[in-house]
Amino acid sequence: MERNRLEAFSDGVIAIIITIMVLEMKVPHGTDLNALKPILPKFLSYVLSFIYVGIYWNNHHHMLQTAKGVHGGILWANLHLLFWLSLFPFATGWTGENHFAALPTAAYGAVLFMAAVAYYILQRTLIAHQGRDSLLAKAVGTDWKGKLSPVLYLTAIGLAFVNVWVANAIYVAVAAMWFIPDRRIERRVAPAMSVE
Repeated sequence: MERNRLEAFSDGVIAIIITIMVLEMKVPHGTDLNALKPILPKFLSYVLSFIYVGIYWNNHHHMLQTAKGVHGGILWANLHLLFWLSLFPFATGWTGENHFAALPTAAYGAVLFMAAVAYYILQRTLIAHQGRDSLLAKAVGTDWKGKLSPVLYLTAIGLAFVNVWVANAIYVAVAAMWFIPDRRIERRVAPAMSVE
């Protein structure tokens, strides 16, 4: 299968995820700034989730740029990632609706953790298909951010029951760490594309 079909399907699912997240935010019944106070937690959780979905979309796009083709294992690994991303609207809504209470905050972290694991599995499946000397394998290298993120998520999940604000600060810190697009793949792909 061509990677374009996989990319198009993934892009469509991610667009739907973003749409569902924004539809969870209800319009306030008032015209002054006080009417916005009740939806502020939902808005903040939406902003963070939107950034995370954007990070996954951006890095997913760059990663698939290295793929020459895809097989069944890659399709299933990609669906696994999309499954966890599709839980973002639920985790976002639950966290925002309950003003960042401990259990919803921990559940949000669990979804972030599982999405990171699923992304890693997809990355490893692509590398296994393309070989250890592939563009992706060389671009990923030691992947310190990819290894550090799940550790931070697990830490935040535990801390959610001690101090939700510290847990949420860790989620924000991980998003900030990934916010600037990963240029490792771009640096490897650009010269290879110019040769072809």
